[in-house]
Amino acid sequence: MKVTVENKKGLNKDLKIFIDKETMNSYMDEKYEEIKGSVNLKGFRPGKVPKEILKRQFGKAVFGEVLDKVLKETSAKALEENKIKPAGQPKLDLKTYGEDKDLEYVLSVTELPKVEIKSLENIKFDEYTVKIDDSETDKRIKEIAKNQPNFKEVSPDTKAKKGDLVSLDYKATVDGKEFKGSEGKNTQLTLGKDLFLKGFDEQLLGVKKDDEKIVEATLPENFPEKELINKKAKFNCKILSVKQAEEVKIDDNFAKNLGAKDLKDLKALISKQINDEYKNSLDQLSKNQILKEIEKIKVDEIPENLIEEEVKALSQGMSEDDVKKNKKNFEEKAKTRIKTGLILNEFGEKNQIKVTEQEIQAEVQKQLRMMPGQEKMVMDFYQKNPSALASLRGTVYEEKILNSIKEKGKANKKDISKDEAEKILQEANKQAFGDNEKEEKVETKKKTTTTSAKEKKPATKKVKSKPAVKKTKKVSKK
Repeated sequence: MKVTVENKKGLNKDLKIFIDKETMNSYMDEKYEEIKGSVNLKGFRPGKVPKEILKRQFGKAVFGEVLDKVLKETSAKALEENKIKPAGQPKLDLKTYGEDKDLEYVLSVTELPKVEIKSLENIKFDEYTVKIDDSETDKRIKEIAKNQPNFKEVSPDTKAKKGDLVSLDYKATVDGKEFKGSEGKNTQLTLGKDLFLKGFDEQLLGVKKDDEKIVEATLPENFPEKELINKKAKFNCKILSVKQAEEVKIDDNFAKNLGAKDLKDLKALISKQINDEYKNSLDQLSKNQILKEIEKIKVDEIPENLIEEEVKALSQGMSEDDVKKNKKNFEEKAKTRIKTGLILNEFGEKNQIKVTEQEIQAEVQKQLRMMPGQEKMVMDFYQKNPSALASLRGTVYEEKILNSIKEKGKANKKDISKDEAEKILQEANKQAFGDNEKEEKVETKKKTTTTSAKEKKPATKKVKSKPAVKKTKKVSKK
């Protein structure tokens, strides 16, 4: 194989590839040997059909298969030997080909630009550690204790009030008839929380032990018996006990009930929990700073085909006129995202960063934990949408790259208080909100499209005080 590279200066290159007819004939002979054993022709034993007969019967089909194989192998080899990474699908132009002929073709390819990543080793960013005061830890523990009260039964003549725990048996009817699920034994309700049926526990205020009380309530929209939804039901209630909350003593026993060794251990665990609540958001700020620094790295030329693809993605759903009006803005945004993606990908390849299946599954499980009750919907979404799983792989890959850059970079370490952390995150969100508003002025011009026939990705939970993530062109999934 002989390869000649033309247009060496720019990103658009033509590779002239020549394979002599002797090599092509050897490929053909190999294929004839391969099919000889499986061909059944009248008058010939299996595996004994002469090559000339095979050529007359199957020559065109065999040549088509051989040509396809040779083009794939030689074009891939030519790109690899000349260290050319294509930005998109190369175009192939056959010049000379045919049975018992030389093969000559031109491979036109747009090359990915060379990017410099050495400066990433000295990249600067802020790295925060939140110092949690003892008072913050104590406050959180008191909140936990308040939400886990001990209840003590009161005297039979004491009336139930808001915050008390009432235990009761009930029998319910709709239009005088019992129904499936109409009976309850030893049901416990904390008055004022309104967790059973809307307005139910409010009607129990003032009851005493052994009282009988009729409570009326509307059956909810999610009631299992569909024909009874929004129907009024009467509940004949027998009050078993009334208990009042006692102040919980915060001591070693309280800590052990929560799974800690003792109160000191509980305080350490709660302090870490509060710190972790801020860590993820502050780490994202650090990564956003890194991405901002990456945007400053110069790349001489961005392939036009990649810019066109990215602009198309950014302007999806917009009218032709609005696309033209915002074309310059979209092109600049596309160049930034592509450049950042190229730099991150180059760093990932040079540092041999890979994503394992275990890491993908761990990320899926993380999303399942964030959406309790929607686990099946999330799993179905990823099983039915391979592209969504590929996108998830890209996200994990990018996260690993940014973490590796952080390890190699120069961190400006800052110890801050919880209040300072809140202020930093609020400022970041304010800035992100301003940037989003600018984008939304363009986004609102997009045409309204129906989504009823499309599969929707399940919504993720919003995290309090989490800064906006900078968007980059997805890097290659490893």
